[in-house]
Amino acid sequence: MPSQPTPPPNSATPESSSASEKDAVATTAKAKLSEYQKATEFLAIERTFLAWVRTSIAVISLGFVIAKFGVWLRELSRRLDPQQQTESTGLSRPMGVGMMAFGGVLVILAAWHFHKVNQTIELGEVRPNRGLVLAVTAGVALLTILVIVYMLSTSHKL
Repeated sequence: MPSQPTPPPNSATPESSSASEKDAVATTAKAKLSEYQKATEFLAIERTFLAWVRTSIAVISLGFVIAKFGVWLRELSRRLDPQQQTESTGLSRPMGVGMMAFGGVLVILAAWHFHKVNQTIELGEVRPNRGLVLAVTAGVALLTILVIVYMLSTSHKL
């Protein structure tokens, strides 16, 4: 089992940092990093990228299920009662495709963010990217609202 690298003697580690140092780093837009901290940051951003990829795959998969769900419901209804005419709102396909597109955009944003953060780490600086967080949050909130509206508008047909 490989041993964990030890920090250089003059570098600050999370355990040795005082609360005021942590506050100062959190409030500034730029913080210098030691070589040990750079290595830690590289590994952390790689884990974050992989989490974004997993999330993107989940969103794409859910979009596929939603897109095919309307077809599945119509087929099930025809098999249970061939005489009954089933109405379709026709929204499951565009909503599912929208979610699949959002998942694709998420993975592209993840790759872009990974690249940008790696550049800043190589320069020995860390900068927060609040814009990306707000954009993804807005996208998820919009999709949530669309799904809620869809569910409320079709619930009377169930």
